[in-house]
Amino acid sequence: MDFVTYLIPILILLVAIAILFILLKNQRGKGIVGADTSDLERQITELSFEKKHLESRLENAKEEFRLKQKRENELIDEKTELSNQLSSARTKLENLEEQLASEEKRLKELQEKFNKDFQILANRILKENSDQFSKTHQKELDDILKPLREKIKGFEETVEKRYENEQKERITLKTEIENLLKLNNTLSDQAQNLTNALKGESKTRGNWGELVLERILESSGLIEGEEYVTQHSDTNQENRRIQPDVIIKLPDEKHLIIDSKVSLVAYDQYIAADEDKEKSTQLKLHLASVKNHVSQLSEKNYQSGKKLNSPDFVLLFMPIEPAFSLAVQEDSQLYAYAWERKVVIVSPTTLLATLRTIASVWKNEKFTRNVQEIQEKAGSLYDKFVGFLEDMQKIDRGLASARTAYDDAHNKLKEGRGNIVKRIEDIKSLGASSKKEIPSEFKDEIDADESH
Repeated sequence: MDFVTYLIPILILLVAIAILFILLKNQRGKGIVGADTSDLERQITELSFEKKHLESRLENAKEEFRLKQKRENELIDEKTELSNQLSSARTKLENLEEQLASEEKRLKELQEKFNKDFQILANRILKENSDQFSKTHQKELDDILKPLREKIKGFEETVEKRYENEQKERITLKTEIENLLKLNNTLSDQAQNLTNALKGESKTRGNWGELVLERILESSGLIEGEEYVTQHSDTNQENRRIQPDVIIKLPDEKHLIIDSKVSLVAYDQYIAADEDKEKSTQLKLHLASVKNHVSQLSEKNYQSGKKLNSPDFVLLFMPIEPAFSLAVQEDSQLYAYAWERKVVIVSPTTLLATLRTIASVWKNEKFTRNVQEIQEKAGSLYDKFVGFLEDMQKIDRGLASARTAYDDAHNKLKEGRGNIVKRIEDIKSLGASSKKEIPSEFKDEIDADESH
């Protein structure tokens, strides 16, 4: 209800009461008392009550008016605030539209750059880790495996050749023994033919013995200068100069000493004697000559040479096989006698067999060294091959890492509700102009994600 509507009746009533009050006062002043006084007082009382009631309504109307005025002011303030907010919202909307256009442009540029960079990166990774591996690393693998194949093939050929040679050696062993017997017979014949010439100077006999020893060395299969040397000069523990006829080199830098001694004069006379007594005398002289050679060789102490690493004995070579056989047959303690003096007596037959055994040892030693060298090289090659496989594993892990990075980038593009493709498509739906469409493959995945 309007405040004026309340106010007008109240004012009229107040005016009427005031007029009535004045009239009554005037009438009392004049001494006029009428019959209607009680009625007037009653009316005054009612008017007074009505006045209070109207005053109360007036206060209520004032309070209601104040509240409505307050509410109106609040509504005006709210209207002003809303108007300001609307204006601000419109300004923000305009700014957002401008930002959206700028963001759309920037996203488009980023998409083009991302696609370009991603394509370059993917091509480079695939090229470097696929083509390059297929070419360069395959070549490296061939370069590593080729020597291994060649070494293995060479090792197989060496082993096969070695077994073939050993088989041939076993097959020809009988022939060699026969040749050895023939050689011994030949040497014996030559010794017998030279007997008369050797009966004179001992120097001549010594040279002849060295010649026979040299022939045996040539037939043994040993290599001069590498596996044996002649006329080696050295000094022994007594600092005396020594020069044995032959030094046989053994594996592990060890040596075997051979010195030739010819016992011929007494032996020849023994052969020529017809009577048993004479034979017995010459035989004793022959044994004495052999023992004398043993003692002389023992005194030279060749095995103590400073440049030598020899067993504690030397070989005394008797070039005449029958003379050796006669002495050994006649004195069964001859070997023990010589061994006590660190001397071992050998004949052409036993020496050749010994030297051939040493030659065989050298063959086995060289074969073993070759095998060891092949094993070392094969081991080194195996280590390199293992290193190459480790590099292959690193490359494989690199490829897997690149693939993981590719998948992660791919997922960010088109998977999940907040993926880049979805955001770009949302920008287009807001009204962005575009001449191209996102490939259906990406759209299908967007639709599939939204359906979930």
